[in-house]
Amino acid sequence: MYYKLWWLKRAGVKIYLHCFAYGRKPAPELEALCEKVTYYDRKTGLLANLSLLPYTVRSRQSTALEKNLLADDLPILFEVLHTCYLLNDVRFKHRQKIYRHSNIEHEYYLELARSERSLVKRWFLRVEAWKLRRFEAILDFADIILAVNQKDTDYFKQHYPKATSVYLPSFHPNASVTSKTGKGDYLLFHGNLSISENYEAALWLTEHVFSKSAHRVILAGLNPPEFLKAAVRNYSNIQLLASPSEQEMDALIHNAQAHVLYTAQPTGLKLKLLNTLFKGRFVISNSHMISGTGLSANNGFLIANSGAEYIKAIDEAMSRDFSAEMITSRISLTAHFDNARNAEKLIGAVFGQA
Repeated sequence: MYYKLWWLKRAGVKIYLHCFAYGRKPAPELEALCEKVTYYDRKTGLLANLSLLPYTVRSRQSTALEKNLLADDLPILFEVLHTCYLLNDVRFKHRQKIYRHSNIEHEYYLELARSERSLVKRWFLRVEAWKLRRFEAILDFADIILAVNQKDTDYFKQHYPKATSVYLPSFHPNASVTSKTGKGDYLLFHGNLSISENYEAALWLTEHVFSKSAHRVILAGLNPPEFLKAAVRNYSNIQLLASPSEQEMDALIHNAQAHVLYTAQPTGLKLKLLNTLFKGRFVISNSHMISGTGLSANNGFLIANSGAEYIKAIDEAMSRDFSAEMITSRISLTAHFDNARNAEKLIGAVFGQA
């Protein structure tokens, strides 16, 4: 979101940002990018669950937001399905309404439920997935749908043909490829390790790949659970770094010899994939990680799906220098994710120009 705002501001777009605050303080960085930033309280708690609306939607209902949006006639960009409660409101019938997708939400929540270990959280995620699938029909009232990968663009074209569906990859913090030439001495897996999708990926890689490799491995991420810490203690070649700073993480990404990515969920567009492609040396990924992105293997980007394929790809990457030629290939591979280009594409979709 921040980088989308940054690039739109750079292109001369005036932005009026409406956002829900729950725990975070107002951000001066946002005010520097927007004409105005308005915050609303999110109604969390048990009562927000007692509805056929998804909790993520019900908890973001606000009469103050409705009043503020009705005060002008500007296009409205609804950022992910959670914000779409007003999409079918007759008072906005003649407004241009743009839906920004990040995942097919009900599919994403079902995948989270499958990997969640807590029975209570698993139940909540399954119920929320059912509600989100039911609620998704509201997209019939969108004029434009911006999807983060081509597979999901095709899904929206099929299910919501009234809207114009556009493939627009996620914005991200990288202005250019900054990968280093040369050779590092460790493998890196990183992500928010408090999220089930990520800690289950780390566990799968530990069991099927890292524990069977002689190479040094670093797992790094926010708030790793105790069972992940216990799992990696058994292996002397695996180091777990809990909640490194932004600067430490950036150094880890740039200096790793190879980035090992894995997901069981072929949903959305993974921002850590973009970060490793723009900042890292060799990248090893499974097919689910790049589903719908149009990415394909080249001399610095390797695809592996089984444990044996990962080990083979790791051995190949660890035996080679990352060359200037590979950086040139990486620049070509990431061209589709150029922020300036995608800001122009977004402006063209909404305002009919660029």
